[in-house]
Amino acid sequence: MAKKVDSVARRDMILRAAVRVFARQGFAATRVEDVAAEAGVAKGSVYLCFDSRDALLVAAFEEYAAQAQAVIQEARSGAGDGLERLAALVRSVVDMVAAEPELARILVDLWAARRQGEAAGMDVQAVYREYRAVTAELLTDAEAEGILRAGVGEGHAAVVVGAIEGCVLQWIVDPALPIAELAAPIVDVCVEGLRRGGAA
Repeated sequence: MAKKVDSVARRDMILRAAVRVFARQGFAATRVEDVAAEAGVAKGSVYLCFDSRDALLVAAFEEYAAQAQAVIQEARSGAGDGLERLAALVRSVVDMVAAEPELARILVDLWAARRQGEAAGMDVQAVYREYRAVTAELLTDAEAEGILRAGVGEGHAAVVVGAIEGCVLQWIVDPALPIAELAAPIVDVCVEGLRRGGAA
């Protein structure tokens, strides 16, 4: 049993090292040797846990997707009306990014690798579809509760997700941007702005 725990811990350590290296120098410029050096292990140890550099990126994506799914499930089952849960979703996504900055910074690599046909195990589109779906569900709930202004539709769900991701992308390009402080403005503009009696 101890050996299994050790192998799981080793895999996690190597994955964390890979995320740090990907965030620092980019996926395209990273070699397996770089990951091994960062983790303080032999190159062969990396290959015992991951078949390739692509497999490391896929594993990083899977971790990001799992965190995203947890945030989405919380929004679906959490307390409050539809707009309160949508505001909580926005805050949770921003908090997730702020808590895992290196993982968030490799999002650009994930997008690029997927467009180039690399790391085929990643379904980045599915993550965004799920974000849009839960946002649309929360807006539908808010409409049923009578708190949503007229004329709000599925397009608004894409805009809310786009506002979050746009802020994340700006922060990736310019790390001086205080990403942790942007949840409140996003909620103010993209959630409270949709409330009945709110800004049109």
